[in-house]
Amino acid sequence: MQNHNPKMIELDKHIRPDRDYYLALGLEGSANKLGVGIIKHPKGHLTSTNKAEILSNIRNTYVTPPGEGFLPRDTARHHRNWVIRLVKQALEETQLQGSDLDCICFTQGPGMGAPLQSVVIAARTLSQMWDKPLVGVNHCVGHIEMGREITGADNPVVLYVSGGNTQIIAYSRQKYRIFGETLDIAIGNCLDRFARTLKIPNNPSPGYNIEQLAKKGKNFVELPYTVKGMDLSISGILEYVDNLANDLFSGKKNKKLENITVEDLCFSLQECLFAMLVEITERAMAHVNSQQVLIVGGVGCNIRLQEMMAKMVEDRNGSVYATDERFCIDNGIMIAHAGLLSYRMGQATPSHDLSGTVCTQKFRTDEVAVTWRV
Repeated sequence: MQNHNPKMIELDKHIRPDRDYYLALGLEGSANKLGVGIIKHPKGHLTSTNKAEILSNIRNTYVTPPGEGFLPRDTARHHRNWVIRLVKQALEETQLQGSDLDCICFTQGPGMGAPLQSVVIAARTLSQMWDKPLVGVNHCVGHIEMGREITGADNPVVLYVSGGNTQIIAYSRQKYRIFGETLDIAIGNCLDRFARTLKIPNNPSPGYNIEQLAKKGKNFVELPYTVKGMDLSISGILEYVDNLANDLFSGKKNKKLENITVEDLCFSLQECLFAMLVEITERAMAHVNSQQVLIVGGVGCNIRLQEMMAKMVEDRNGSVYATDERFCIDNGIMIAHAGLLSYRMGQATPSHDLSGTVCTQKFRTDEVAVTWRV
């Protein structure tokens, strides 16, 4: 699991002869966030003194009414309505033109089918307009590589927690290996669905609003705790806490709900889920002999999760790395960054050949060849 000398990999075979940097546009639209980002890589390996530069990072979120989720067709319609506006805004912010870019990067999966498709059509169109190669990016790898670049984490155990994914990951032999994951629903999906049960607002996000309610909770309600080796099961916990909430709202007598509020249920759900995540993360750290944890994905913004993880890692004399909402929540810049790393290794599809740009809803993290690392 140890890194070797990064100079063993040549990253500049595809640099333009007239400049010493690279530029990439990234499009992300795998769920309800539409993101557009433009990133600049200097020539040579990215280091603490030779870092990537974020030129633009714009996002627009499809927000539904309280108590409702987002349907694929409606989300795709939102992305189609906004994608060109965001691309134009990013180019205006950076004072760049399409001809200045080296490549156009897009989320190839995993994600919701219709939103993915709406964004890849925009990417293909721009590719053909500007005659620029396309680079498909695994959404999960985008999160990991952006997290590593922003935080400076070297070779961490990665906790990837979002609305669609819950995975414990470590790098080995040019693959991000999955050591543990959810067996049913993702942790962010659990929080989002509980927010719908409570009919609390989806703006700015259901998970954020649950976090704010949880801060006011004082009484812990015992919930099922389901860790199976390195994996988690979350759906049963959601059903259990949903039933408690329904009993609370209906006034049904339940001994477990004496002096319990909605805030207490949010607090208890967070504590239970996050304790499960900390347990399997610690086990992964021990297995790969790592002293670093990197938290990525939308749920990674949660301050309580960061606090609980920091306490565990502190006991192991390690370090926790996390980013703020600009990079935890789905964004275009992470797709531009990971895509540009692939482009620099020669992994791109020419604008006249779209056969390699098919999106897929199922695209596992460990399927990607991470050729830019040794």
